[in-house]
Amino acid sequence: MFSRFFSPVLGIGIVLLLVGAVPRSAAAQYPMLMSLKPVAAQVGHTSEHTVSSRYNLYGAYKVLVTGQGVTAEVVPVAKPKDGKTPNLTSLKLKFTIAADALPGVRDFRLATPRGASTIGQIVVVADKIVNESGNNDSADKAQAITLPTTICGAIEKAEDVDVFKFTAKKGQPLSFHVRSQRLQDRIHDLQKHVDPILTLRTATGATLAASDNYYFADPFLATTAPADGEYTLEIRDVRFQGNSFWQYSIESHSRPVVETIHPLAVAVGTDIPLTPIGHHLDTVGPLKINLPANSPSGRSWQRLSLASGLSNPVQVVTSTLPTAIEADTNNNDVKSAQAVTVPSTINGRIESEADIDCFVFEAKKGEKYTFEVMARRAGSALDPHLRILDASGKQLSLNDDFRRLKRLTQDSQVENFSVPADGKYVIEVRDVHLRGGPRHVYAIRTTRATPYFELFLDSDKTQLSPGIHGAIFVRVERHNGFSGAIDLDVAHLPKGVTARCGRILPTGTDGCIILAAAADAKPDISNITVSGTEIQTAKAPTGPPLSNVARPMQETYMPGGGRNHWPVDTHAVNVGALSDIRSIQLSTQAVTLKPGASTTITVNFKRAPGFTKNVTLDVLFQHLGTVYGNSLPKGVTIDAAASKTLITGKASQGQIVLKAAKDAPPVKNQQIAVMANISINFVMKATYSSSPLMVTVTKP
Repeated sequence: MFSRFFSPVLGIGIVLLLVGAVPRSAAAQYPMLMSLKPVAAQVGHTSEHTVSSRYNLYGAYKVLVTGQGVTAEVVPVAKPKDGKTPNLTSLKLKFTIAADALPGVRDFRLATPRGASTIGQIVVVADKIVNESGNNDSADKAQAITLPTTICGAIEKAEDVDVFKFTAKKGQPLSFHVRSQRLQDRIHDLQKHVDPILTLRTATGATLAASDNYYFADPFLATTAPADGEYTLEIRDVRFQGNSFWQYSIESHSRPVVETIHPLAVAVGTDIPLTPIGHHLDTVGPLKINLPANSPSGRSWQRLSLASGLSNPVQVVTSTLPTAIEADTNNNDVKSAQAVTVPSTINGRIESEADIDCFVFEAKKGEKYTFEVMARRAGSALDPHLRILDASGKQLSLNDDFRRLKRLTQDSQVENFSVPADGKYVIEVRDVHLRGGPRHVYAIRTTRATPYFELFLDSDKTQLSPGIHGAIFVRVERHNGFSGAIDLDVAHLPKGVTARCGRILPTGTDGCIILAAAADAKPDISNITVSGTEIQTAKAPTGPPLSNVARPMQETYMPGGGRNHWPVDTHAVNVGALSDIRSIQLSTQAVTLKPGASTTITVNFKRAPGFTKNVTLDVLFQHLGTVYGNSLPKGVTIDAAASKTLITGKASQGQIVLKAAKDAPPVKNQQIAVMANISINFVMKATYSSSPLMVTVTKP
């Protein structure tokens, strides 16, 4: 299986190029998608796009796209007459967007014989696409466009300035929404990202409006044409830098733009009046929303019914808890705090600069609560700062930014707050920079702090080839005192692939799932679902076992060789062509260790014909000293001095020595994987796995 730091993959379907055209030993360099040109596609249309990649795309045979209403296929490439495999770093894709597809950003990736690619993104838009063409680097060479349209182009070189011209009538609303920097988060290896700036000028060159950082680093501007005439729109990197991979789209039109709503969180199954917040909304009357009673809790994209038609998609927070809305009266301090009950969802808005909102609730000693602010993640301009105070105003807990999905959010959370005594307590929220305004809406979800866990996959793809095993590492984050063991499970595997699912021990943070592709497995791919279920002990359970669906994380290459993660929606298992390692055999599939003792596992692997690169053996998934997957029982480690893990030249045998500490706790049949790693470059490696190795530690 191919990976950058362990086992990954994705993508597959109809074979447009025969896998047989690829040599028996495919290079272990899965494609890293760098850009899509044009980066946007219109609803109700089919269009061709060029995808660019690092490493070979030849033989790509399927495209996987997230969400509903968007499909894609690879435009066939002629088979070379000389029978050699070309190094193809770009190819054509054909995207088909259904007429009812929800506008917004979709993830996609390709399946190739060398493995699934990393993730690319395409923007689904309502208006026709106009592609940048010719030399349009100055106002006198501006490319003519007609609104409404979506402009697609690239800030492709240093000092590149793309200029477009259009006509507008006096009083005509104008909106321009850039997507560029936000499309680069998932690019596996893009060392420097774009920082675009957008400027709207009159025919005389005077600046009418400009925008730099609005949606993170991406610009957005909305204004009104002051007179009939011609206008120019220019986009460039604020540093005057450029890169051919820096693609952009600019949605340009005169329609209303809804950025967010108040209240931000709404109850299900009933009509909820809404105030839209955004631009060019003067003609928009009262709005309401009624979410189905079975709507899941959390964020979703919804289109509101405006007099002029459906709005652009806007984020709505669904609440299954009782909801409250900040009153019009003053609640700026502890003494004037608005009374609320908990658990509940509290809606509010930081209306002006230096505004502070306070809510008071009653609680009993020993009760535990979690307070989570939903704001920036749901499209609000608020960067919340959250405090929990006692009735006198003394600070008991504070949070500015909290980690979610392994990344730092700009939202706030106080988790597992333990009430110190019977009495009244205050929830205080403000903007960390003391900003405020109509867009600074928020929802505070207050819940009982009960034990739970979250699972993460340290990969978004697992590569397999016929007869080979692959390992998926699953990491747990425990919350509010959860300390149990977790059984792992996987669903929706490709044909010809089976799984042995391990567990996460109460004393551990990681478990592994080992996949096996049959010797006669055909090229195939599918998005899998990995889940975990609490293993309840013989003690009287308090309810049904807890469970969680794992969130995949795509690895990204940081400047200097570091490794980072970005949360994505899918993890795919792909069966590709035969590769550099054909099998891994262990001298035993089960070992038993006494505390203080050690044992040796002999590892034999079969190389592909002619493959003589170094192979490194390991039972930990790690990079530059950081461990990302370790399913060994507590107290069990690798004896590095006694192990033989670097296998050079034509050699194909090594050994792993495991040792148990004298105080290692007993455990029975904990599943681990013995992996063979092949370096591709300084930060990338292909990883192959043995069949499961079961480790038992006996009592002293």
